[in-house]
Amino acid sequence: MLRTRTICTTVVLVGAVLGTAAVPAAATRAATVRATACPTGWGSLAKTDDDATTTPVRDIRTGRAACYDRMVVDLPGAGRGGLGYSVRYVDRLYQDGSGRPVPVVGGAVLEVRVAAPAYVPETGEPAYPARAGRPLPGVDLTGYRTFRDARFAGSFEGETQVGLGVRARLPFRVLELQDRVVIDVAHTWTGGR
Repeated sequence: MLRTRTICTTVVLVGAVLGTAAVPAAATRAATVRATACPTGWGSLAKTDDDATTTPVRDIRTGRAACYDRMVVDLPGAGRGGLGYSVRYVDRLYQDGSGRPVPVVGGAVLEVRVAAPAYVPETGEPAYPARAGRPLPGVDLTGYRTFRDARFAGSFEGETQVGLGVRARLPFRVLELQDRVVIDVAHTWTGGR
């Protein structure tokens, strides 16, 4: 009988120790999840900056992050000031100058305008090898959570226009960094991954 009580007491003590050890681990996991939550305050209204540059667009590329998909418009030599843009959701993308519709696949379309030409202003030669209405050269959106399509609409009167097809009308932000304009589109509205 004494042996049975000792075993029961040992089991109870071990269970209490294990139960206590599990609580801090769960609390640590919850804190980690909170620390890696995605931002949600970007909104989906138009974002603009009225600056402009004559430095030409040289590349447009995309990337994926834990909370968003990213498009980067490279303007080497432009610096950080003078980068202008207009990014907004549109019902349909129309090419500047001609007014022709540019089909863009996705549940929503972001019109990305960068106030910089995709050609060398002095010569008119293309600085970025894209064709109006065609997918962006070198951009493969396979496996992206938010991006569905990326189309070059053209470069007209010093502005370069791109249609970005996204899964749905989701929050986005625009950043002006050294020699580039960055557009991030969130994967969700709720801030979850």
